Amino acid sequence: MAQPLFKKVAFIGLGLIGSSLARVIQSEQLATCVVASTRSAKTLADAQALGLIQQGYSNPVEAVQDADLVVLALPVRATHAVLAQIQPYLHPDAVLTDVGSTKGNVVEAAKAVFGEALPAGFVPGHPIAGSEHTGVHAGKVDLFANHKVILTPVETSAAWAVDKLIQLWSAAKAEVICMDVQKHDEVLAHTSHLPHLMAFNLVEQLANREDNLDIFRYAAGGFRDFSRIAASDPQMWHDIFFANKTAILNAVEGFEQQLSKIKVLIETEDSHALMGLLGHAQAARQHFNHMLAKKPLMEKNKVTQQFTISPGPKSFTGTFTIPGDKSVSHRSIMFGAIAEGTTHVTGFLEGEDALATLQAFRDMGVSIEGPKNGEVTIHGVGMQGLKAPAGALYMGNSGTSMRLLSGMLSAQKFDSVMTGDASLSKRPMERIAKPLRAMGAHIQTTGEKGTPPVSITGNQALQGIAYDLPMASAQVKSGILLAGLWAQGETSVTEPEPTRDHTERMLRAFGYDVKTEGNKISLQGGGKLVGTNIQVPSDISSAAFFMVGAAICENSDVVLEAVGINPTRTGVIEILKQMGADIAVLNERIAGGEPIADIHIKGSRTLKGIHIPEDQVPLAIDEFPALFIAAACAEGQTVLTGAAELRVKESDRIQVMADGLKIMGIDCTPTADGIIIEGKGKSGDWSAIFNGGQVESHHDHRIAMSFSIAGLRTGGPIEIIGTETVATSFPTFTELANRAGLSITVSQ
Repeated sequence: MAQPLFKKVAFIGLGLIGSSLARVIQSEQLATCVVASTRSAKTLADAQALGLIQQGYSNPVEAVQDADLVVLALPVRATHAVLAQIQPYLHPDAVLTDVGSTKGNVVEAAKAVFGEALPAGFVPGHPIAGSEHTGVHAGKVDLFANHKVILTPVETSAAWAVDKLIQLWSAAKAEVICMDVQKHDEVLAHTSHLPHLMAFNLVEQLANREDNLDIFRYAAGGFRDFSRIAASDPQMWHDIFFANKTAILNAVEGFEQQLSKIKVLIETEDSHALMGLLGHAQAARQHFNHMLAKKPLMEKNKVTQQFTISPGPKSFTGTFTIPGDKSVSHRSIMFGAIAEGTTHVTGFLEGEDALATLQAFRDMGVSIEGPKNGEVTIHGVGMQGLKAPAGALYMGNSGTSMRLLSGMLSAQKFDSVMTGDASLSKRPMERIAKPLRAMGAHIQTTGEKGTPPVSITGNQALQGIAYDLPMASAQVKSGILLAGLWAQGETSVTEPEPTRDHTERMLRAFGYDVKTEGNKISLQGGGKLVGTNIQVPSDISSAAFFMVGAAICENSDVVLEAVGINPTRTGVIEILKQMGADIAVLNERIAGGEPIADIHIKGSRTLKGIHIPEDQVPLAIDEFPALFIAAACAEGQTVLTGAAELRVKESDRIQVMADGLKIMGIDCTPTADGIIIEGKGKSGDWSAIFNGGQVESHHDHRIAMSFSIAGLRTGGPIEIIGTETVATSFPTFTELANRAGLSITVSQ
């Protein structure tokens, strides 16, 4: 039997939170002995009858003696008196924590009792969980499961004490977060204390009306949901409001100011502004709830989702509309936001990356309606109309957002910070920061090795430059050109190889003159953009998975409708054709300044291994993970060179794909700038190529989808770990792939 985490745990107070934690300790056998002290003899007797404690005391001094964990589970205003009482009797190596909703007052009480040299085991804490019911009988062993517990270590808190509390709360299946004491009280003042104060106030206001009976009789569900928290313990909230007085009053002042703004908008019937405010609030709640639901788990490298692809005979057929192009979706928001007038977008990709861009511009004061069924309306604020965001701009997993916005934000008069998820936080940002500094930008990459967060100091004195890109990158090129919109004089970028030109095309669609001379792209600063209509084509990078799937599967027949065939993006089509795929581009037309077409693929030929022409590499840079699957199914050797950029994408795509291919029985050799893949295909033979196995996607959406397509030629089940990021670019991938004939099971 494993050694218990603690020998003796002493609870001072045993209400809902204390008794719930006691249940966890007993259930998980985390302590040899559990005792408690309260003023209620009945509570102690009931706790013993429930098996929560071995002994109860009316005097806390008796409870804490020889305890190696003391939990203060009592009203926050009683902290000082209890600490003064038990201080002489605490074991020197005891962990001392609490469960109160405010932390500043707890630390001040501890300093008043212990002096500035607080015990090494003192670590304040706050489990964010509760119930309408109180008392020892209301406790639940799963009260903290999937809830946050905030620990607020102070300077004297020992690492071993923090670690023990993390183990304790983790055993309760809680997510443990460490936070500064002052920050905790500020955050909780806004997110917990202010809502409770508002609920009490609203109920009191309505209760004092003469028609109060009718008010409560006909109250709608929203009122009942909101006012429910006014049923909480008045004494507890009385104490909290006083204990966190400064932060709560600041929160109340902010609320009053915002309420006054809404009052004026209603009085003046300012429909546009009110709609923008309400829409921003709705979108912010949806966006951050969605992003933050995954973020903590991802950042601790815990698996949030996996795909399992079953073996067996497969067909791959159907006509499909792939979601909108991510690159075009990003830019439609960015350019529409700084244009004069209104921009209407159709076909917008409602994936997490594009939504991160949309939210960033809402945070900078742009009124945006939607997205709804792919439609977005952006009310542009002009070149000088962006406003300082209240906090850091969260870019999620989107390198496009961060690099392009680096250029735009460098020219604004306000300071800004951009952050991202665990994957984006490892991606190099000096590639865009260096040329922006040459233009006069004040930009810092504050992470290790030139990675995010990115901090930018406001500056409106940028100078145009002529920049030779050392490595082909549409994101870096675009970031420089966007900074050039505000810069003095001409800004030009010369590419070593052509990259996707969505920025140039869309700037022209918004009425901005952009010149292209060979591999040199240039523009003059100081112009303006004019709102327009943008139709986002289907994303060829997402379509690539279905192209490869059809190309490697016998008797497949797939049509992909209205796919963007921008000539800087069609490398995947050309490479598949050179490998012998039966692929046709039909019904070519122009939509929103971008060429589109229907793509028809049949699986009637065996693919051949090739040496991929280096001039096609920049035109297919995002599609190579899928193309590696095609190469594994081809007959003969496929060689890729000149693709070093693949090593600095969401993951090192060369190494990650090589690792997965080897696990599934494919002989391959990664190189510094590419890979050599020994294809296992044979002419006329459509049998299994892959052995199956468990592969890591490293939370890279394109890796996850590529190995999924390998399931069309697998002899054993394929498990792909960490697939939640597929939603960043292709939220309907599993639905469409299963409809086509793949067998993907999604599990959490």
